[in-house]
Amino acid sequence: MSKFYVFFAPGFEEIEAVAPIDILRRAGAEVEIVSISDVRLVAGAHGIAVQTDTIISEVKVTDQDWMILPGGMPGATNLVNCPALACALKAHADNGGQIAAICASPAVVLAQLGLLKGVNATCYPGFEDGLMASGANYVETGVVIDGNITTASGPGYATDFGLAIVEQAFGEEVADQVASGMLLK
Repeated sequence: MSKFYVFFAPGFEEIEAVAPIDILRRAGAEVEIVSISDVRLVAGAHGIAVQTDTIISEVKVTDQDWMILPGGMPGATNLVNCPALACALKAHADNGGQIAAICASPAVVLAQLGLLKGVNATCYPGFEDGLMASGANYVETGVVIDGNITTASGPGYATDFGLAIVEQAFGEEVADQVASGMLLK
């Protein structure tokens, strides 16, 4: 069974990180919250600190796992500047592994790492140029799924983003059950 790794960097957007984790866990997913440094307590963009489950040096992502990136600034910049994460993302993409990113992370992380060439993707408004400069096809919508890459535009789509991941991993019925239990449908 797949694991779902959510990578936290200082300055992450809290709702974009916690909402998908909550939704995935409601679906029965094995989720690990990962600090990109050797410090397990990570402060978000709005001062909410989260204790992660592990640190990046202790993580071994396999091809069937998911790598999930919250947005936020400077969180997204901190993610792309983490050599261990950048290397893992490139290898995961090369092997067809599932990657999901929201808000600034599609443009700031995935595009800068060259992972979106020819891919339909979305991002937070104002970051579109970064997507398109990388060869991505910018789509102005809440959530975009293109092959093994899932992107979302921002905090207001955090639940849709989480449900899109659940639907891909566990099927539409499970996603609908989770959404219904959360009174989203």
